[in-house]
Amino acid sequence: MDISPAGLIGAGLGFLIGLVDYKAVTGIVFAKMRNNVLSAPLAEREKIEKRISFMKPVLFVATVLAFPVVGYLAGATWIGRS
Repeated sequence: MDISPAGLIGAGLGFLIGLVDYKAVTGIVFAKMRNNVLSAPLAEREKIEKRISFMKPVLFVATVLAFPVVGYLAGATWIGRS
């Protein structure tokens, strides 16, 4: 299997975009969830904290790992294999 240089560039750009997206999305989502923690009863606070700890790796995989794959495929497809 040949590795496309254009695909690698796309994967690198996808990784950077994924990092920026991860930071932006987690900042917004977790800020809203933390606001709910302050107004929730004690039993609900634990559930919200568990959701936050579950969501971090899910969002990480969805953004930082998926964006490079999409970037590679886009770069290899649109620019072509060299």
